Amino acid sequence: MQEDSSTWLPAQLAAIEDATARLGFDMASARDTGALLRVLAAGKPAGRFLEIGTGTGLATAWLLDGMDSTSLLHTIDTNGDVVAVARCFLGQDPRVRFVIGDAIGWLEVNRHLSFDLIFADAIPGKYERFATAWDRLKSGGIYVIDDMQPQGNWPDGHGERVAGLLSSLKQRSDCTVVELDWSTGLVIAAKSAH
Repeated sequence: MQEDSSTWLPAQLAAIEDATARLGFDMASARDTGALLRVLAAGKPAGRFLEIGTGTGLATAWLLDGMDSTSLLHTIDTNGDVVAVARCFLGQDPRVRFVIGDAIGWLEVNRHLSFDLIFADAIPGKYERFATAWDRLKSGGIYVIDDMQPQGNWPDGHGERVAGLLSSLKQRSDCTVVELDWSTGLVIAAKSAH
């Protein structure tokens, strides 16, 4: 049932994809993941969003494409070289704040912030210190995790980390979780009241 959605792509996506390929960055988010992120962002008017793992900004472009004019996105990565691509193409958008640094440290310093949607596309907030990021999610908020199906660039032993995260999520009393056989394998969790 999927149709060619090339006419529905974010305006800067092709340029970001080209720059990503030239850089040799192989950890970018897939288009299918981005398309879902856009829909989820569109469902949170005046939303506050967090992306952990900016990379070159592919998922960032999709999130911005779904956000309304009053929404705000914080996107964090430790690698300034790859984030430079995102800043080049998306940095003029007043709805995005780029942060270079440790996501968990940033979350601890910015405890006053809470989010309607968190996209965890990096080790922190996904496999390390998940609870620190989860605590910043508002009740009713959505937590999206990608790359949950085996990938060619997974390091040895990574499958066990994925299984451990899934097991941990399913045991939580404050979330409802679904695993999707979509794109690179997605997990979506909705936060409920404790």
